Amino acid sequence: MNYQGPDGDRRDARSDEAHTDPIGYRVDEGSDFDRRMRGDPQARVDPGPTHTADREPGPEAETGAVPPEVGRSRAGSRNSSESRRRAGNSSRAGTRTDRAASTRKRRGRIVALVLGLVLIVAVAGGGYFAVNKFSNRTTPNADFAAGSSGDGVVIQVNPNDTAQQIGTQAAEKGVVASSGAFLEAAIANPAITAVQPGFYLLTSNVPASRAVSELVDPASRVGNMVISEGRQLHDAQDVNTGAVKKGIYTLISEASCVDRTGSGTPVCVTYDDLDAAGAVDDPAALGVPEWATDRVEQVPVRDRQLEGLIAAGTWDFDPSAAPADILKQLVSESAVRYEDTGILTAGANSGLTPYDTLVAASLVERESLPQDFSKVARVILNRLAVPQKLEFDSTVNYSLDTTEVATTDADRARVTPWNTYASEGLPATPISSPSIGAVQAVEAPAEGDWLYFVTINQAGETLFTRSYEEHLANITKVEGGFLDSGR
Repeated sequence: MNYQGPDGDRRDARSDEAHTDPIGYRVDEGSDFDRRMRGDPQARVDPGPTHTADREPGPEAETGAVPPEVGRSRAGSRNSSESRRRAGNSSRAGTRTDRAASTRKRRGRIVALVLGLVLIVAVAGGGYFAVNKFSNRTTPNADFAAGSSGDGVVIQVNPNDTAQQIGTQAAEKGVVASSGAFLEAAIANPAITAVQPGFYLLTSNVPASRAVSELVDPASRVGNMVISEGRQLHDAQDVNTGAVKKGIYTLISEASCVDRTGSGTPVCVTYDDLDAAGAVDDPAALGVPEWATDRVEQVPVRDRQLEGLIAAGTWDFDPSAAPADILKQLVSESAVRYEDTGILTAGANSGLTPYDTLVAASLVERESLPQDFSKVARVILNRLAVPQKLEFDSTVNYSLDTTEVATTDADRARVTPWNTYASEGLPATPISSPSIGAVQAVEAPAEGDWLYFVTINQAGETLFTRSYEEHLANITKVEGGFLDSGR
């Protein structure tokens, strides 16, 4: 792309783009603009070509300078002299007007130069840094010297944060000496475009260039975790293999580990601390939404009261926060995710309260694969309407120390707040964190009269029917060993 300069010459703008503002004026060191901003008396700002049409008309444009008439008397000559004097005054007034107009134009161009100095740096992952660059070259930004670094501190990058905002936070937490130094270093480091929203551990009391280098290093990101669909708060062990399936509290604990001192020994929020924090008597202090508060207060086992209220998905949290604050953030933000599905109004279709919708969705998640979510949701609603016990093995397994697909007669006979073989209705709480798809399936279930279903193989093939006799026939189709108990 070529730029048409004020002198009419055409030149390649790309060669100068690092030293010009977006409207084409040179601003690099030694330019007229640079000297003017430093107060150099020799500086000038070229006002560009002047055209008659651009100039404000002076008095001479209205009256003119009238020449003396030929052959007039002395009196006439005096009149002519007076006319010339008046014309001269008019001319001088016009000159002053021109100078004022020219001054206004120069001032306008200076303002345009200042306002035009804006650099936008796009950032992947939904955010961006908007950098307003107008630096005073005679006063360098304060910066820490190398070799005097301190402990690590955690800063947060929010979606749509500006580099100025990140720099201000870094300065406030002692990472850098000034936000201006951080801003300059960010502009100079092209990797800044890859920074994602989240939490980052940065060394304190370091030069701004090092702070930016640490920020763009993926290894600096902390407090990031993924909660898979159907995950429970607590760890669970498989009966047959002995393998431990990590619960949400374990995932949070692992993601919270941060080595702030560089000793090689990270400090973590512990599983037990999270379990204790999640069992307090005040649900609102843990971010529990109003639509769930009454039911959560009635949960018979306090350390299970947050089950299902931390949604599946990717999460970022401040690992330096207290356990209760971490849980409050995750629970309150999960409530927003659930509410975005329409859970607050879905009862008009399903007949369930928002909390019961979440409970039913957790059963759907643990009992079926996504392709059958809406059909299993319909079975649940049909059985509740009869009413008929749900009799889901997943609800039996929930309160056991070790779990498996099948359950024993003894397990099914145990009365717990969750065992749907022993009691009618839904369990006391969700039995896992359901996916958004499972929640939506309960909000808008498939049409059907099914009351029974059985999964017959490891691939998840599931057969549905309303007839109990047909259900018994379907059970005979279960592949050998699939539902055998390892107890």
